[in-house]
Amino acid sequence: QVHLSESGGGSVQTGGSLTLSCTHSGPIYTAYCMAWFRQTPAKGREAIAAIDSSHQISYANSVKGRFTISKDNAQNTLYLQMTGLKDEDSAMYFCASDEELDCCSANWCLELQYNYRGQGTQVTVSS
Repeated sequence: QVHLSESGGGSVQTGGSLTLSCTHSGPIYTAYCMAWFRQTPAKGREAIAAIDSSHQISYANSVKGRFTISKDNAQNTLYLQMTGLKDEDSAMYFCASDEELDCCSANWCLELQYNYRGQGTQVTVSS
């Protein structure tokens, strides 16, 4: 059984930084491609970034240069370092994983392509 658990969310001022973590438990092959998504009532779900076991990475244009995704394979933990936070980055952030999705394909940003997902952690950015 696969379980994803996010942490690190909270409230931060505009321009600030925050690092999210996602701990993956379960067979290691189910973490082949891992990604971060965020969701708001206004925008729905949005893909942020994805990384595979070889550390190949994809980013959404909206966060490129501000957010950094990384993965510690030994600790089975996914990270999202967020800097230069904007009010519009406020959202529920959640991680997802899949055992065979190509993180560098066009499908990386499609949440339905991932078999496993966590419950999320809330990030609130305000001035």
